[in-house]
Amino acid sequence: MIAPLATPTACHAMKNENYLPEVKAQYEHLPYPPCDPSDEHKRLQRTWTEDLPMMNHYCFGGRESFRKGFRVLVAGGGTGDATIFLAEQLRGTNAQIVHLDLSSASIAIAKERAAIRKLTSIRWVQDSILDIPSLDLGRFDYINCSGVLHHLADPDAGLQALKSVLKPDGAIALMVYGAIGRTGVYHMQELLRLSDRGCDEASRIAQAKEVLAALPPGNWYRRGADIYNDNDTDAGIFDSLLHSQDRAYTVPQLYEWLADRNGFHIEWSDVGRGRYPYSPELTLGLEARRVRARLPQMDERARHAMSELLMGDITRHTLYLTRGPEAKAAYGDAQYVPMYFHEPLDPRGLESMFAPKQGLTMLRHPHLGLTAAVDAGKYSGKILRHIDGKRSFAQIFNLVRNDPAVRPATPDDAALFADFKPVYELLNAIERILLRHASVPA
Repeated sequence: MIAPLATPTACHAMKNENYLPEVKAQYEHLPYPPCDPSDEHKRLQRTWTEDLPMMNHYCFGGRESFRKGFRVLVAGGGTGDATIFLAEQLRGTNAQIVHLDLSSASIAIAKERAAIRKLTSIRWVQDSILDIPSLDLGRFDYINCSGVLHHLADPDAGLQALKSVLKPDGAIALMVYGAIGRTGVYHMQELLRLSDRGCDEASRIAQAKEVLAALPPGNWYRRGADIYNDNDTDAGIFDSLLHSQDRAYTVPQLYEWLADRNGFHIEWSDVGRGRYPYSPELTLGLEARRVRARLPQMDERARHAMSELLMGDITRHTLYLTRGPEAKAAYGDAQYVPMYFHEPLDPRGLESMFAPKQGLTMLRHPHLGLTAAVDAGKYSGKILRHIDGKRSFAQIFNLVRNDPAVRPATPDDAALFADFKPVYELLNAIERILLRHASVPA
């Protein structure tokens, strides 16, 4: 049983301007995400967009060393996942991290986690992100804002507050809810609003648990149980199903809001899957030959919107907002260092998989549910074999040219980049290969 919250009047899209005390009360009673600070003794909780190699690749052209006064704002940092992960990675540098949150209870948990790890580079601010322009926090190279803007009555006001303190060449990591993937969630929210009428506030979570346990087989939320994974704690149930302020977005809506109206370049990176869920060339089965043949002529936004509809399971849109496509590390420069990322990869196994074959090579990734056909070319397998996170493409290509199995052929860098491009793009799309400029230490 929890203490009563302040007068909830649940509404899917809009409420009046006095919603913030209600949201604050929720997170004071139920800090989010729920966690036990003592777990810091056992493990480090990673957050997807805050892995420094990911940030560097997509936001800073692979050229950021993170050692020259790098400044981070975690806006709506909750109990501290992103803050702690960043501070741990940036330990020993002169980086500065500001953790801002509305809830004193959430900040207290984040502080306890930081104390256990002896992290001292964090400044703690209890306030709303809407007040950021008046807080004199300075400007930031990187802003994390995960799961916050969709809980504001005016999400764009929150975005403008973030923009006001973002450096001209800075980047924002954003997570907002996905409307299509959360269809069952919104059915459940409406069901609980109907059943909550006249109900004592303190019993709302208990009643929600009973309803969740009694859903009939045809219920959309029950059918999507494998993607609605935030109902195993009281805080998760309240945040997902009983929140007083909640909205979600489709791909076209995000392009209109973030790109067209605010001038950002979007790089999609779904947690655990990268760009794969937004890429119909990967998500659309090979049997759909006619549509697949038309994909190269389709507008990029249309392809991304089409893939969101195909997948149906994007409950959260996770993305980077940057000044333009040039913020992403550029493929085709021999001074970049390719590196395997996010899961152990066996270079010799990859060499065998992408060895020269007649026709296309099939890549199957059971965890992602991915089956993709790719032209491995003549040299991809040998290039993959020499990737160690230290050698540049220039060094790797020299090793390939000197391989007895390749000689007497002497493909130049341009030929090797072209040959490897389909395999690189596939592995990069699922965040298994990233780039760092050779001028940046490993």
